[in-house]
Amino acid sequence: MPSTKDIRARIRSVTSTAKVTNAMQMIAASKMQRAQQMVRNGRDYAEKMRMVLADLTSTGNPVDDDENGSITPLLVQRPVNRVLMLLVTPDRGLAGALVGNLSRIAGQFVRDSEVPVAAVTIGRKGERFIGRIGQELKATFSVTDRPRLDDTVSISRFIVNLYESGEVDRVVMVYSQFVNTAVQKPVVRQILPVEPAVTEDAGEAGSNAGARGIEYIFEPDPATVLNTLVPRYVETQIYHSILEAIASEHSARMVAMRNATDNASELIEGLTLDLNKARQEQITGELLDIVGGVAAVEG
Repeated sequence: MPSTKDIRARIRSVTSTAKVTNAMQMIAASKMQRAQQMVRNGRDYAEKMRMVLADLTSTGNPVDDDENGSITPLLVQRPVNRVLMLLVTPDRGLAGALVGNLSRIAGQFVRDSEVPVAAVTIGRKGERFIGRIGQELKATFSVTDRPRLDDTVSISRFIVNLYESGEVDRVVMVYSQFVNTAVQKPVVRQILPVEPAVTEDAGEAGSNAGARGIEYIFEPDPATVLNTLVPRYVETQIYHSILEAIASEHSARMVAMRNATDNASELIEGLTLDLNKARQEQITGELLDIVGGVAAVEG
């Protein structure tokens, strides 16, 4: 058994670690509340915009019936020869299995793709992952813990320019969707071109806005409306995915640090028991030495 000195040193070390993880848990919890509120505030708007664009795409009329042919190319379906993956990850670790799950999903997407995949990353963990697997990295970006829409517009414009120039024919996002404090779900979602809506009854891609009973009236004309709306849609989806990723990161880190603090406390309890046993053995040995010495003197 280790000496009492070694066990005390180990207890001091684990106690210091527990203080650090507890402090990180408190910091992550404070950031998590703010990040979760930002996600809740923007989720309805982002989902509604995605639904409207999907409905408009599923009808086919705005694109096919435009006389001037001036509808934005962001809505046009074309043969896919190259895919762009936008990978949103944290800058730092200590977030449990979050980074590993995102890397696994992104790696699976690259392996399953039948065409070359280039990447744009948000966060240092994603940048390092793309470097490790040897994929082409078009650009990497970083954002703060409290981003505004204006902070992410440059990312959206960069991606839109790649798509409009024909360098890529499809754009997907890989990010962590915030479900609740304990659950963060890795998601792969296509943002360009806009996917047609699919109703739950039909369960297949032929279902369109007509099945929803929705009719859209364009003013002044479909081209003007969609040319303005689709770039805003891309900006909104990317911005909201970043908010989801930030909320997931802080939630995962808070849970991971809480578990680490609990494990450290259990380890300290076990080491304390070992220390008490070692002290008892030491005292017992000293008593035996004293008794043996007394017996020797008396003899």
